[in-house]
Amino acid sequence: MILRPRPHWARLLFVRRGSLVQRILSQQLFIFALSCAVVLLHGQLFHWKVTLTATPFSLMGVAFAIFLGFRINASYDRYWEARKLWGTVLVEARNLARQALNLATPRESQRTFVLGLVGFATAMRNQLRGQPRDTDLAGLLPPELIERVGTARFGPALILLWLGEWLRERRAADELDAITAQQMEQSLNELSNALGGCERIAGTPLPFTYSVILHRSAYFYCMLLPFGLVDSIGSMTPLIVCFVSYTFFALEALSDEIDDPFGTMANDLALDALVAGIDASLRE
Repeated sequence: MILRPRPHWARLLFVRRGSLVQRILSQQLFIFALSCAVVLLHGQLFHWKVTLTATPFSLMGVAFAIFLGFRINASYDRYWEARKLWGTVLVEARNLARQALNLATPRESQRTFVLGLVGFATAMRNQLRGQPRDTDLAGLLPPELIERVGTARFGPALILLWLGEWLRERRAADELDAITAQQMEQSLNELSNALGGCERIAGTPLPFTYSVILHRSAYFYCMLLPFGLVDSIGSMTPLIVCFVSYTFFALEALSDEIDDPFGTMANDLALDALVAGIDASLRE
């Protein structure tokens, strides 16, 4: 995820990072070459003059813009919900760590529990990204638990179970009062809800039909647009068509990126940074 201050407006016109130019460069070159060919042939296709004007493109553009906006809003809604769920993980992990440090004994047991919360966030990231389940868990969890997590389908759920067993043991040893144990159990439930919400987002992508319709519409619109503009603006057709196609292709590519917010593309959630922030916060 790109996090940096907004540059001056003049520099923003030429920024490459975050502009998606590299990802859609081949499509842009194809549309530019097609537009140049249309200008050279004066809008003729196999000796047949394609009689198109700007009017149908105005009508199609409105409908296409509405559909494109819906697609982007749907993708961003998934992205923002995922970010809120990870915010819940941070808040509840802090709550649990504070309660364990203030209200539970002994001290070494408190440290084991707090590091276990960091292990949960790490295992949650690993599962959502499809990484090996035991990545970066060394030193956070007991070796036998890491071995179980490494072979489990739902490693973070096992860690939540282990954290719940810690609460039960502290309660049985009278090292934690019943009210605090109940409050901490509720926070564990919130962590489970956040995990389930992220699994729902990762396991239920937007219908493939949306991508197919949007992709076809963008290409057909941009491929026919030079025929509608060549008679009115002439040699400026490639420039205008490339500008329009850049907007459509870039928005389509962006919606594809944030559709899966747990990936490793430039505009996906910075899960590594989020986990590092949880680690630093709880250790402090």
